[in-house]
Amino acid sequence: MKTVLTGVKPSGQVHIGNYLGAMKPAIEMCSRDDVAGRLFVADFHSLISVREPKVLTEMIYDLAASWIACGLDPQKTLIYRQSDIPEVFELNWILSCMAPKGLLNRAHAYKALVDKNQQSDNHDQDDGVSMGLFNYPVLQAADILLFSADEVPVGEDQKQHVEIARDIADKFNRAYGDIIKVPNMDVKKAVTIMGIDGRKMSKSYDNHLPIFMEPKKLRKRVMKIVTDSSAPEDPKDPNDSLLFDYYTHFATAEQLEVMRKKYAEGIGWGYVKQDLFDAIDAYFEKPRQKYNELMNNKDELDRILSDGADKAREIASKLMDEIRVAIGMRREI
Repeated sequence: MKTVLTGVKPSGQVHIGNYLGAMKPAIEMCSRDDVAGRLFVADFHSLISVREPKVLTEMIYDLAASWIACGLDPQKTLIYRQSDIPEVFELNWILSCMAPKGLLNRAHAYKALVDKNQQSDNHDQDDGVSMGLFNYPVLQAADILLFSADEVPVGEDQKQHVEIARDIADKFNRAYGDIIKVPNMDVKKAVTIMGIDGRKMSKSYDNHLPIFMEPKKLRKRVMKIVTDSSAPEDPKDPNDSLLFDYYTHFATAEQLEVMRKKYAEGIGWGYVKQDLFDAIDAYFEKPRQKYNELMNNKDELDRILSDGADKAREIASKLMDEIRVAIGMRREI
């Protein structure tokens, strides 16, 4: 069995870009018989930017409910809150004592803020930089290394975090012996999903399509998708159509063939948008029902997350026992 670990920071309701770019491929990987999946809700990472307790609580539940509703099986894949695993934070301190500051100086998030301050002639280059943001890569290393992950699937923008985790693990092992597994990274090709305005889909642009949005509201957003000014009777190129791009992800092969013919013969954009909405609505109908059931039963979500945490701690405690002995905190028995 190959241990595959993924962490997701709570950030609000999942949209189609999140689903297609990260959730769907991760869930498919974790469903394989040769994979032991680990998915953690990175709630402590959220404290860097989220300061509203009720908002964070709701986002944690939303994230867990979304993944389970979309097909993650808690019986096969451990899903747990980062904050329920105290060993993560113990290892975080130990790794912090091994991590060179120069290495963390090169972390992308920190460098981006420093560059921004320098470009704005701010004399304090660390303005807006919390220690949480600066130490973010070390906590992420603890998340990964504690569970002896064989593989960490990441996008190109997250590649550096796994590289830092590998560097810190190597430094620890050189000092104390070959105790921490150095993970491999599986760099996933970025899947860029465009938003309804033609820009990259993002909540900050308000151009996203939330997958669990109430159907009437979702239809209104689908109807706002940008199109060209071609007349209904004009032939259209499916290879140069945002609507058709969306449709390929949610329609059946038969529906796609029918739509291609309609494009060739000429069809009004309003009809395409209606067919697209119908396809998206049908695709997420059952997941939406499951999501709503879970969000209306927080006790069940708590049970699932607590069960996952109990199993995760069984795994984590074994490695921490070895680490405490290795660094001299406990005597070997």
